[in-house]
Amino acid sequence: MVNRHAALKIRKTHRYLGLFLVVQFLFWTLSGLYFSWTNIDDIHGDQFKNLNYKPKHFSNLISPAQLHVEHGISSLEIRDINNTPYYWVNRSQLFNAVNGSEKQEISKEEALYIAKHRMKDGLEVASIDQIDATGKHHEYRGRLLPAYVVSYVDDAHIKAYVSKSDGRFQTVRHRGWRWFDFLWMTHTMDYEGRDNFNTTVLRAFSLLGLMTVLSGFLLWYTSSPSVRKLLKRKK
Repeated sequence: MVNRHAALKIRKTHRYLGLFLVVQFLFWTLSGLYFSWTNIDDIHGDQFKNLNYKPKHFSNLISPAQLHVEHGISSLEIRDINNTPYYWVNRSQLFNAVNGSEKQEISKEEALYIAKHRMKDGLEVASIDQIDATGKHHEYRGRLLPAYVVSYVDDAHIKAYVSKSDGRFQTVRHRGWRWFDFLWMTHTMDYEGRDNFNTTVLRAFSLLGLMTVLSGFLLWYTSSPSVRKLLKRKK
């Protein structure tokens, strides 16, 4: 059995570790509860999307071999932009799939056309703006720029993003996603990119959390009357 001085040190260590870690423990618990009680499809914004969307079929397209592409074609996708087919080639060039002319970027009207078909009916557009850069914490971070952001009149503050370079519908963001993103940041403790589970801060807090739990068990062992009685009987 440890002496009284050692028991006091264990108790003090456990107390101060708990005080230091309580905020992060609270975030871990709250974020875990939020994740377990929310539908990930709702977080992705499926309730605001047109889930019945099907790409339009086009005919009489020119052969991609007729396009003026340096160094050949390594990737090819078809885009429906304002009811006109386009080839997105090598993830860098946009060509009209009927006459082969190159398109530098899409317009706001074309972005609205794309968003209208990919979002559910009944949403009212509040505004459309262009973004050319995003910070580390922006909700559109890590995606193709520049892009158009289509904002809708809704309590959830819905925004749809369409890339300006290739006319692709990128993603939907809304209030529920933003809460998820914030809580995910506090859960992983990656305050830069959100998804790095190997940060020094997370490792340190995980070890300190383990020490807090172990010190709690040790505190129980040193202060439990039942343990004392059992040890006395063995003597």
